[in-house]
Amino acid sequence: MKKQKVICIIPARGGSKGLKMKNLQKVNRKPLIYFPIKAAIKSGVCDKVCVSTDSLQIAQVSKKYGAEVPVLRKKKFAGDFTTTEQTLKNALYEFENFYKTKFDICVFLTSTNIFRKISWIKKAVKILKKDKKYDSAFSVHKIYKHFWHLDDKKLTKVAKWMNRYTSRQIAPQLFREDTGLASASRSSLWRRGKRIGKKVKLIINNDSFTGIDIHEKKDLELANFAIRYLIKKKLNKDMIT
Repeated sequence: MKKQKVICIIPARGGSKGLKMKNLQKVNRKPLIYFPIKAAIKSGVCDKVCVSTDSLQIAQVSKKYGAEVPVLRKKKFAGDFTTTEQTLKNALYEFENFYKTKFDICVFLTSTNIFRKISWIKKAVKILKKDKKYDSAFSVHKIYKHFWHLDDKKLTKVAKWMNRYTSRQIAPQLFREDTGLASASRSSLWRRGKRIGKKVKLIINNDSFTGIDIHEKKDLELANFAIRYLIKKKLNKDMIT
């Protein structure tokens, strides 16, 4: 059987509104870009661990921690309104052209979500390698909340079951998509500008810390507190801290 080649791509542009050079801001004395790089490397399932960035400074720091930066991202793919899907599609094509090889599975991680278990990356890739029926496998957080949707100035509940309140124990299952923590998809999807496919396998977690998404100074402070707590309570096993 032909070996399926796996590439991990971590987007990390230099521009950011809430936090200047966000990807180099520090948690536990380490830059944010350190966390996904080390998690991808330690997972042992990625043939290439690459950072897509338009910043020379981020590129240098990324290389220091073991990632590759084959080419710098073009400015047109580093704007405030550039979608993640556009970034991943462009990066995949450019990196495949650089390495002169085609990848079969693409892993997506972000540096703003750092509370991931390394085993989630391993599991996501293993699922795709083992079962061809799945397009994507990714991390989700199980939650129980009621959500409202505003459409044409009209407010409605997102799902019909939310029209009545029930206990958390018997409520329908609801999951928050956290692809930035751990996500693997067929490369054919990324080439079509899609992050994930329709046939998916969820990697479910109940860890409230996975909700910390670092975009502002207060998020950074919260992440620092959370990591200190995990280390103190010795709950950081299988994590990069």
